[in-house]
Amino acid sequence: MAREFIIPGQIISGSGALDMAESKLKTLGKKALIVTDKVMIQLGNAAAVETALKNQDVDYVIYSEINGEPTDTMIEAGLALYKEENCDFLIALGGGSPIDSMKAIGALVTNGGSISDYMGKVISIPTPPMVAIPTTAGTGSEATQFTIITDTKKDIKMLLKGQVLMPSLAVIDPQFTMTAPPKITAATGLDALTHAIEAYTSRKTQTLSDTFALSAVKRIFEYLPIAFHDGKNVTAREQMSVAALEAGIAFNNASVTIVHGMSRPIGALFHVAHGLSNAMLLKECLTFALEGAYERFAQLGRAVGAAKEEDSDKEASEKFLKAVENICAELETPTLEEFGIDKEKFFSVIEKMASDAMDSGSPQNTQREVTVKDVEQIYRNLW
Repeated sequence: MAREFIIPGQIISGSGALDMAESKLKTLGKKALIVTDKVMIQLGNAAAVETALKNQDVDYVIYSEINGEPTDTMIEAGLALYKEENCDFLIALGGGSPIDSMKAIGALVTNGGSISDYMGKVISIPTPPMVAIPTTAGTGSEATQFTIITDTKKDIKMLLKGQVLMPSLAVIDPQFTMTAPPKITAATGLDALTHAIEAYTSRKTQTLSDTFALSAVKRIFEYLPIAFHDGKNVTAREQMSVAALEAGIAFNNASVTIVHGMSRPIGALFHVAHGLSNAMLLKECLTFALEGAYERFAQLGRAVGAAKEEDSDKEASEKFLKAVENICAELETPTLEEFGIDKEKFFSVIEKMASDAMDSGSPQNTQREVTVKDVEQIYRNLW
């Protein structure tokens, strides 16, 4: 069966990527809206992008109000600034939140309306040119046609999509990941691992996505613990930047499954960062998913050295699950209780979370059949 494979318009990666991208920035427009957060300004990362634009005589204005995972109100404020300043292209600098915010702002510039209007629809009118410069190795948003925005009125995280949301240019410069603290390194790295695992075991898997997903899983198992324990290790940071990009490309084309479907409602209702909520769910969700895809999980187990060739697929799958549990433990992933979530409140919204998870469509990509009752039980198993 024929399948489409989508990647960013151009990718520049490796040490010095921003320097190489300078001349390209000049061709995208006359004035950029830089979508970022205040931490990026404090760390000096925004100054590096400003210098690149100044070197090319490109004007810009900074929108640094992405203070947490993006909401509809943040998008509206960014859109207003874009219009007031007569910008004609966008640059996102940061983790998944600024990149997702840039996509949503760009979509509204040309498609109109409010971002919540696009829940369940495909965004189709091309955005202004968009440049994604990730500063974490995790979300892969620089390589996807998706954006996740919280609807503050309905308390849900909206998964919005459209090929036009794919950045025109992705600049993967590991210099920007060197400042990520251990907790962010862990959460975003495990997010990338989740992307790669789910892409490889999805119903929508395809040959090219498999290539990127398998490579990402192997890199992450080797280099994420190193980056977590030694954030100044340049090789580990470079390899994790590549792994996050690979994982983003993989799930953009093969989609995600039950972990992401169940993760978004936890994030929306309890304000847990997306990568962390994924990590909290990995053990229970993968325990459920193994039964439907022993062969696929077994291949992952053998690829990372957790299982041997002579192991049966079931045995190799279970060994891979144990390896995932081990890396989550090494990276100090907290439980819901350790994070500070109230059990009674959590249980009171399980039905809503399960319904929202199923409505997203992601759990249905799992190779094992998933019902709303299954999802409710997995939420209970987290305690």
